[in-house]
Parts: sequence; structure tokens; C-alpha cells
Amino acid sequence: MQAFSSDGVRINFIDIPARDGDGRPVLLIHGFASNHAVNWVNTMWTTTLGRAGYRVIALDNRGHGQSEKLYDPAAYTTANMAEDARRLLDHLDIERAAVIGYSMGARNTARLTVLHPERVAAAVLGGLGIHLVDGDGLPTAIAEAMEASSLEDLTAPNQRMFRAFAQQTGSDLRALAACIRGSRGGALTRAEVAAIAMPVLVAVGSRDPIAGSGEALAALLPHGRFLEIPGRDHNLAVGDKAHKQGVLAFFSEVYPAA
Repeated sequence: MQAFSSDGVRINFIDIPARDGDGRPVLLIHGFASNHAVNWVNTMWTTTLGRAGYRVIALDNRGHGQSEKLYDPAAYTTANMAEDARRLLDHLDIERAAVIGYSMGARNTARLTVLHPERVAAAVLGGLGIHLVDGDGLPTAIAEAMEASSLEDLTAPNQRMFRAFAQQTGSDLRALAACIRGSRGGALTRAEVAAIAMPVLVAVGSRDPIAGSGEALAALLPHGRFLEIPGRDHNLAVGDKAHKQGVLAFFSEVYPAA
């Protein structure tokens, strides 16, 4: 992996050229307790996009993967994480890119479109629907799950799910607890969503209870489209074939590789 300093915070990333030479850039932003490898490499997203002719960039969000671990919740605002993405584009001298975010990464992507709309050619918000505007992110109970003595101490299904996933990905549990607390309150207003001018695909699994209605969010976006990922919950929708096919079809219209 490569690394750069995002206003003093070390952010690690990968930068994979297109299979057949230069390709238009796509930036991938993973979800909570995940990392670039789990979210994008292991699920074959990097391979799929590369074969389609795109240059693929994927970062580890602050507090995740190989990026720097911070323990002050104030470091994890959605704006701070969106600025990490923007500074990565600066570091790579990329003027504009398509951005794909999943779950927390979709929330960061949406904030990036508001803060720096000139940098985002098209966006995909995966695993996030109307809760972008009527929710504050994952509940603080998830932070408490990260701080529990063990998985066996937890009984609530969502707490167990996120704690087990964090352990599976080898995450720093203390950093994740800070991330949950610091990233709450990152919802966009309906006016902010209505001002997002670039094409946006909202992709949500049909069995996802976490995202909120993808159709409702797409309806608020001036150039929004909705993609249902059939039969998939929040976790399994990420790497689903229908998800990839839908994104490639969307990009073929609004952000072709060549």
C-alpha cells in the first residue's frame, strides 16, 4: 500500500491502473469496521472495475485498516473523513473522479459531493438510503459493543453483528468506538440532497434493514437512480453480482471508461 498525510493523519491507499492503460479514476470508500481489502478487493470490485477500463483507488478510512488510528471522537466527523478522500485526490493530482461509497463510506461520499461537488463526476451510494437524511449514523450502542469485554457479553443482534465483523477484520476496537461517536450527526438536510447536481446511483439490498429506503433517497436527488440488490442484506449486498452490474451500467451512461 501507499500512504500520504491528510492534514497530519496518515491515510493508506491502493492505486491500481486500468488493465489496458490509463483509465478514468474511480475512488472507493469502505464502510464501518471494514477496510479497502475486505470491502473492495476480496469482493472483486477492484478487478471488475479494472477490467471495465477504470483506474481504481481505494483508501483505508482513518481509524481503519492500515491507516492511522485515532482515539478522539472529534477526529471522526463525516466532514473530516470526506476531506481525507478529497486530499487523496489532491495527492494523486486527480481533478475529478467517480466515487463509490458503501454504508458509512456512502455517507462520507455524500458529504464529499456537498463540500466539493466539482471533484465528483458521479457517485454511488451503496447500503445507504433515506437514513442519509433522517438518521444520524450507527447508534452509540455499536460503540458500546466495541468496548464490551467480549462478544459473548453482547446479546443485541446488531451489537453482536458489528462486534463480530470488527473482530473478523482485525480492527482496532477502541478506534472504532471513537469513530461511531464522532461520526454521528453527519446527516444531510433535504435541501443539501436536492442540490446534489451530479448523477447518483443509490444501491440498497432488498433485505437491508439498516440503510432505509433507497427509492426514497433517489427520489430526492435531482439526478438520482435506484438500484435494488435482490435478496441481499446489508452485509451481503456489497459484493453481489447485481450490484456490480448495476454500477457498470450506470457508469456506462454517465461516466464511461473511455
